[in-house]
Amino acid sequence: KRATSPPRTRAPPIPPVLTGTGTRSGLRQSAMGMKYLGAYLMAVLGGKEAPTADDVKQILEAGGIECEQELLDKVIERMDGKQVHDLIAAGYGKFAACGGGGGGGGAAR
Repeated sequence: KRATSPPRTRAPPIPPVLTGTGTRSGLRQSAMGMKYLGAYLMAVLGGKEAPTADDVKQILEAGGIECEQELLDKVIERMDGKQVHDLIAAGYGKFAACGGGGGGGGAAR
């Protein structure tokens, strides 16, 4: 007799939060907003002191990333009048509150 293979099963669907589809939950907006902030920071590193929505959109599109105008506008609005370097310096102290731990100990003998 010929051996039969087990029936194929389908993998569970990927949650909408991970695929960028479905409703806009707070988690999705936060995760999606990071790409806009990352592109904004890239523009600053590239020499733009106050990047525009077009600057950020151009960086995203160059990387093949789809741009949602509503989220992009929100990032630009929140960054208006602020210097990235000052925000990073202000937030740096918050990282210290998280602890950092030291290097690992030597091997036990």
